[in-house]
Amino acid sequence: MGLVETETRGGAIWIWLNRPDRHNALVPALVCELRSAIADAAMAEPVALVLSGRGSSFSTGGDIGGFLDHAGLQGTLIAYSDELVGSLHETILDLLSFPAPVLAAVNGPVTGGSAGLMLAADMVAMSGTAFVQPYYNQVGFGPDGGWTALLPDRIGTSKALAIQYRNTRISASEAVELGLAVCQVPGAELVATVDGWVVDLGKGFAQTHRTTRQSVWDARRCAMVRDRLDQEKARFLDLVSRQSTLDGMKEFTRKRA
Repeated sequence: MGLVETETRGGAIWIWLNRPDRHNALVPALVCELRSAIADAAMAEPVALVLSGRGSSFSTGGDIGGFLDHAGLQGTLIAYSDELVGSLHETILDLLSFPAPVLAAVNGPVTGGSAGLMLAADMVAMSGTAFVQPYYNQVGFGPDGGWTALLPDRIGTSKALAIQYRNTRISASEAVELGLAVCQVPGAELVATVDGWVVDLGKGFAQTHRTTRQSVWDARRCAMVRDRLDQEKARFLDLVSRQSTLDGMKEFTRKRA
């Protein structure tokens, strides 16, 4: 079994993050498989692309254990972080340029940079157990995954900053109110709900969906997002190897042990 699973359902291609024992936390190998699955899906010209997660979480962001494993040698942590955050940001851009609607079936918690996978989706359904939370100021990281590159445009600068300063947990119902999700449904109904969206999308012209996405995420706007994501990565790399951040990572993992 790979770290990512792909399934075709009703004309849509579902991509499942498949590291449930680690709450689908991101490591370079998983993100590499995810990018490959997205590229393959784009060539298949599906009705839609759907992202979801196996187990109880959608994804809890970068695996803190992975960062700590690379903290011992000079420069290794920076190289690891550069690879992981850089690949995540390229994945977000892959999703923004995808040639069909991108949907997300958010089955559980979304924390850290994994929020970018949700922010890059056109329509999001969330289970009642799902929530979104940054956690950056609990560890010492700089925000990545679009928390500064995408979220302020979605909900407004003041709200986006307040959520990150206060490490606010956004419940599924609050995500709907903020416009980050279309609906909250019971977990048992999540897949069926998104399947219904795919049926509705299949009734329309694929060329119209493609043109609509290209008009929203045109080259100029995508270039602006790329620039903002590059700034996020640079600031992440500036903070990740500081002693205060290393101490924060160790304390964060200790509390959850």
